[in-house]
Amino acid sequence: MQQLSGTSVLVTGGAGFIGSHLVDALVPENDVRVLDDFSTGRRERLPEDVTVYEGDVRDAGLVERAMEGVDLVFHTAALISVPESTKHPERSHDINARATLSILERARRVDARVVLSSSCALYGPPESTPIHESDAKSPTSPYGVDKLTADTYARLYNDLYGLETVALRYFNVYGPRQAENPYSGVVSTFLRQARADEPITVEGDGAQTRDFVHVSDVVQANLLAATTDAVGDAYNVGTGSSVSIEELARLVRTTADSGSEIVHVDARPGDVDRSRADIGRIRERLGYEPRVSLSDGLADLLR
Repeated sequence: MQQLSGTSVLVTGGAGFIGSHLVDALVPENDVRVLDDFSTGRRERLPEDVTVYEGDVRDAGLVERAMEGVDLVFHTAALISVPESTKHPERSHDINARATLSILERARRVDARVVLSSSCALYGPPESTPIHESDAKSPTSPYGVDKLTADTYARLYNDLYGLETVALRYFNVYGPRQAENPYSGVVSTFLRQARADEPITVEGDGAQTRDFVHVSDVVQANLLAATTDAVGDAYNVGTGSSVSIEELARLVRTTADSGSEIVHVDARPGDVDRSRADIGRIRERLGYEPRVSLSDGLADLLR
């Protein structure tokens, strides 16, 4: 993998789950800036030699100051909760779509490459799996619509203005620093329940499948996107394999050596039944290769 060094970089949402891991990978060899309002991110995650711009990604003046003279922007800042986007669609649109457009416009002025954190939520319920980047887009939440809008704008800015952009469509990311809250990923929720010997709550029958990708592999994809010549396109970021939620619950219980009972609760309305990434495009064009298996990733989290 080509190393990124000697580059002036801005990471929006750089104190968050994915952003902070990305900052850690960038800091040794680059001049790193972080823009974060610390609503969900944590300041203590940031190394001392990072320049911090505290505030909202929707603040155009702050974004302009943070981006002055940068070569590269990793745009990870987002409102990631689907339920929150459903309750507050205008706020979701402002943070996830409108702010991305603002980032792209300012990147065009300073000629900075933008690597966008996109999402598999833009696909909606797939007709078949694995899901290819060219498959139909039928998002079922304001969050999914916002991510599709941002993703489309990123590629449009490449086509229309020659701005170097890469959109990375994350599948189910997990790993250290993932928040344990009602909207967090199912892995962190199951781990918390198993550690406490509480019932592990599986929504629905547990047959629904997901492609769980470790945050270190997401960082790998971002660094590859930062140096590739294959710009102006979107790439799935997953493992290319999937596991059922019932299987995940059993694996978490075994890995944690927990006595938790697995219980089934009501299914979530509109939940996608099957999800698995086709990673052929990112593998072929960017040289991406997932390195962390689900079992190893869970064991590492428990350690």
